[in-house]
Amino acid sequence: MSRNASIERVTKETQIKLAINLDGKGDAKICTSVPFLDHMLDLFARHGLFDLEVEAKGDIDIDFHHTVEDIGIVLGSAFRQALGDKKGIRRYGQATVPMDETLASVSVD
Repeated sequence: MSRNASIERVTKETQIKLAINLDGKGDAKICTSVPFLDHMLDLFARHGLFDLEVEAKGDIDIDFHHTVEDIGIVLGSAFRQALGDKKGIRRYGQATVPMDETLASVSVD
């Protein structure tokens, strides 16, 4: 079973194209015009060991809000689609990881 998805979302404010392969190698091709978001999505894919392509155009001359929000909506939808019946997914998870200048601690239900 292939665990991948491709989604496009077009609104008045943004145009988002996203593709994800959950069983990838950690390859990322990210272009959102929001440099810090590009960095975070790159790390997200690389350390999650899935392949992620994101191309986004938005009204960043006003602010980054619509672009960031719509990428989040599309990324969540792509994960849901790629996971299919969610077979093999555990309900709970936790991790504490030092990365760059930060110590991140996450617990998920």
